[in-house]
Amino acid sequence: MTADDEFAEEQIADDRRLSPYTGYTRAHWAAAADRMLLALRRYASPDHARIDLPGPASAYGPDSDSLEAFARSFLLAAIRLRGEAGADPHGLADWYAAGLRAGTDPASPTAWPRPDRLDQAKVEACSIALGLHLTRPWLWDRLDEATRQRTVDWLSTVVGQPYPPINWVWFQIVVETFLRAVGGPWSVQDIESGLAVHESLYRADGWYSDGPERSYDHYVGWALHVYPLLWADQAGDGCPDDLRQVWRQRLSAYVDDALRLIGADGAPLMQGRSLSYRFAAAAPLWVAAMTGATDAPAGQLRRAASGMLRYFHEHGAPDRRGLLTLGWHREWPAMAQSYSGPGSPYWAAKGMLGLALPADHPVWMETERPLPVERADLLVAVPTPGWLIAGTRRDGVLRVVNHGTDHSVPGDERADSPLYARLGYSTATMPPLTGETVGDPSDNSVTIVDADGRRGHRNGFVALDCRVVDGVGQAVSRAATHWVDTAGDTGPDHGSGRAGPVRRGPVVTMASLIRGAVEVRLARLDSTEGLDVGTVLECSGWPVAGDVPPQARIGVDPPTCVVAGAAVISRLVGLAGFTHALVRRERSTSPLGDQVAVPVLRTAAPPAVGQVYAAVVMLAGAQADTPGPLPAVTVTAGPDGDTVAVRWPDGHLSTLLLSSAPG
Repeated sequence: MTADDEFAEEQIADDRRLSPYTGYTRAHWAAAADRMLLALRRYASPDHARIDLPGPASAYGPDSDSLEAFARSFLLAAIRLRGEAGADPHGLADWYAAGLRAGTDPASPTAWPRPDRLDQAKVEACSIALGLHLTRPWLWDRLDEATRQRTVDWLSTVVGQPYPPINWVWFQIVVETFLRAVGGPWSVQDIESGLAVHESLYRADGWYSDGPERSYDHYVGWALHVYPLLWADQAGDGCPDDLRQVWRQRLSAYVDDALRLIGADGAPLMQGRSLSYRFAAAAPLWVAAMTGATDAPAGQLRRAASGMLRYFHEHGAPDRRGLLTLGWHREWPAMAQSYSGPGSPYWAAKGMLGLALPADHPVWMETERPLPVERADLLVAVPTPGWLIAGTRRDGVLRVVNHGTDHSVPGDERADSPLYARLGYSTATMPPLTGETVGDPSDNSVTIVDADGRRGHRNGFVALDCRVVDGVGQAVSRAATHWVDTAGDTGPDHGSGRAGPVRRGPVVTMASLIRGAVEVRLARLDSTEGLDVGTVLECSGWPVAGDVPPQARIGVDPPTCVVAGAAVISRLVGLAGFTHALVRRERSTSPLGDQVAVPVLRTAAPPAVGQVYAAVVMLAGAQADTPGPLPAVTVTAGPDGDTVAVRWPDGHLSTLLLSSAPG
């Protein structure tokens, strides 16, 4: 038996009767969890307190990374034990109890860093406390008194500690609630202030923002919806019924959107930081099933979650060693934020919360039901993050047209964050994340390019509109564009764009009209600042990545660029103002493949103030691309701005006002 064979996952036959879309049942989930847990043991210290995984260390160092791997995998073990009512064929309780015994012992050479001395330990303390709560009859209650006291001592160092006003407040709330339950020290002020911060993060329609910025991403689901209702169960009568009900209503609204953001192949939306947590995106779906906080059928929730798990399994995660590495499909450490280490991906444990539910729960018993994109084409406006969600049944691809999210605030002059500030995100593409172009928007952007080839940024834009009108999505934003020299910004990466000396460019109004897979993208310059000889306007389309170079075709009249990969085709056609088409090619900049190609349109001369530029931007599955007649665009100037009329190939007419009023 080879090392790679040692933890080979049990081969379980697909069940296409119960799970016609994915074939996965609870047995598949259980086998996947067991393989992940058992694969970690070869990297553990003899006393189990440390799990030192291969891979580059985080900014916090190897001691923190080791604790992270222990704590996050312990949460998965706790979920596993909870769902089996303590049945434990792999000895999970004893294995992790040994780690607790050594990790909380200050005299042990493998003692964990304390939360009051290392910020990241505040995060991991939450996973340990939550795991102890979930497994209390089978682990905590059976620990010797000395280990219980040392664990209380270690956890209680969070009391009175400052936490940033983001999802982190839940780490303190959960720990102190567990301490209260076992007779340890806790602070009512800490819990009340944390709950107040959480409430301040709520925006509307089920959406939170993880901080004061427009930080809309997967943290909305796997943190800001998951922890409140898990804590409500943990706190019991300590959570007021009216608060519990509010959180349930918000989760229900969020789940409606979350289900629309999953591709038919199970891929979650590739947007936002910490994507190496992968199927943690399923966590809010499981919590909705646990609490009944959704109108979605139980079979649809499982289909969505199982689709995610199968998607990653089919793309090599976990890897042949059974490890979740830093990356998306395969290992790709460059996509990690500075706080990410080899143990970070095990927050995917939250995406396996369904295993805490018994085998006879409806979410496991009900036949799978289709995702929204599998039933019909869909188009939904989500004004809070400023997204138009467009899905096409034929290829199962979800697209987000983004005119509201940038991990920033209006007026901020940092560079664009690739995972937040692009005009488009999807379940089939990911922005280039490294290389020479990462500092400048290289895909899905409308940008001013100076004579030196540097592309301007729209970070800090003003969101103006996001709605669906007569079956067509419409969204508008206005940016005071700017160039940023980010070379001197070597600080930690927490998702925001980089800072540096700024040179201001023109104000640009950007708009999108989307119908099916076709977006008409518009741009109008509203000022002349920064324009010079050699300056051009650029519109870039969807990036296509693969290990084989994507094929490209360029046309002249109208200027057209088509990039075709194995899975998707990206098409960009100039309708007004653009004269040149080209392909931007990169290598080793995407976790989806070594070769990346982006279609690009440019003007031949400096763009004119007041002129409306237009392009068709398309993304389709490789087998679903059916190029046909193009929409026709006409622009009529008026006292309130420019009225853009789009005549779609089937004769449908859409109009959009590009207001001249300052935004």
